[in-house]
Amino acid sequence: MLAALAHPPGAVVCDKAYDTNKVLTAVADQGAVSVIPPKTSRLHQRPYDHNLYADRNKIERFFGRLKEARGFATRYEKTAVSFLAIAHLLAALDWMR
Repeated sequence: MLAALAHPPGAVVCDKAYDTNKVLTAVADQGAVSVIPPKTSRLHQRPYDHNLYADRNKIERFFGRLKEARGFATRYEKTAVSFLAIAHLLAALDWMR
């Protein structure tokens, strides 16, 4: 999954559902830092960057606002260029809010 990236990411930010040894190993193999909070059932609670994880919420809320537009949420546009144009338009409108 991560091997297809041209440049390794600096950090991989995920929620608790991705807190598995397999995912953590894959992220470490790519030379990235995992910002994944440990599940409460883990015996060893490893540290993670709380501030970077909190920024994840901002991104999720942004995409939630984009998906308020029905055409974007249902991928109504036929071509990738048209879909990207709609994404740019919606992002600009969100920025002006």
